[in-house]
Amino acid sequence: MKRGLTLGKYAPLHRGHQLVIETGLSEMDEMIVLIYDSPETTRVPLGIRSGWIRSLYPTVQIVEAWDGPTEVGYTLELMRSHEQYVIDTLGVNSVTHFYSSEPYGEHMSNALGAINRQVDGTRKQVPISSTQVRSDPFMYREYVAPKIYRDLITNVVFLGAPCTGKSTLCKRLAEEFDTQWMPEYGRQYWERRQVNRRLSPKQLVEIAEGHIERENSFLEQANLYLFTDTNAITTATFARYYHGFVDPRLSESADRAITRYDLVFVCDIDIPYEDTWDRSGEVNRSDFQRQVIGDLNQRKVPFIVLSGTLEERVARVRIVLNRFRKYVNLLELFEGAAR
Repeated sequence: MKRGLTLGKYAPLHRGHQLVIETGLSEMDEMIVLIYDSPETTRVPLGIRSGWIRSLYPTVQIVEAWDGPTEVGYTLELMRSHEQYVIDTLGVNSVTHFYSSEPYGEHMSNALGAINRQVDGTRKQVPISSTQVRSDPFMYREYVAPKIYRDLITNVVFLGAPCTGKSTLCKRLAEEFDTQWMPEYGRQYWERRQVNRRLSPKQLVEIAEGHIERENSFLEQANLYLFTDTNAITTATFARYYHGFVDPRLSESADRAITRYDLVFVCDIDIPYEDTWDRSGEVNRSDFQRQVIGDLNQRKVPFIVLSGTLEERVARVRIVLNRFRKYVNLLELFEGAAR
């Protein structure tokens, strides 16, 4: 049986890595991918990076190297350290072929007693490196699969009752940060399909699911940040407010929204209410705002309230984003603010 091995940080996984893995899959009976934790290189958790490979290549055997060596280089000591770790983890003579596009393929394959299978060592087929992608994900996004690129974007959602300035704020932030913003799909849907200013429970499900589909598309075009107007949690609040219950499918979408967004802001009701025909009145705005906040608290979703003028709100968001680091404990943001 032919069994191949390749290894790396996959920080992030890019088309060059995929070429190596896909070549191995086409030539081997079994393919193993060993992934290093490497917190000194990337904040993206090992579990997420493993998940990328599992989703793209379900037949690959994943080995998560949580305790793998972190230093890299070609000194004898470092090479032996990496060789010994792989041997201790997989066993000597555990693979027949070692796949890579790097010079370390030679010494690692020798240590494993495997054939050194170099794939695009000159990087002519796929001229990219993880270092380049980390330096500017937006510039090099063509070399990153859409699912993976979405995981590199900080998705910032803005919630609140109708007429609290969410759309205006999202648009303004997108201009400032040179990126995309996701309009509220529910409003677009409502304008086309409402009957007597109401939507059915089934239509609210369609809104939540259609919003996610469009949001994913915007994530794939975003530059570091996506500013999202509303999510399924608010749609579920609408369902409860107007119908007295939440459809199970909508409830599932709202539950997934709890962990989907990196930062949650709630726009305050301290701005003038525009009483247009498509809105339900200022009293309803106040009632609905309390329900939005109550639902977030019940779900234990951390959020930041934005008050004041548009520029004051933009300034507050800017401060938070300057402190925020994706895949880092959110409490560290507040610790930094306290110092």
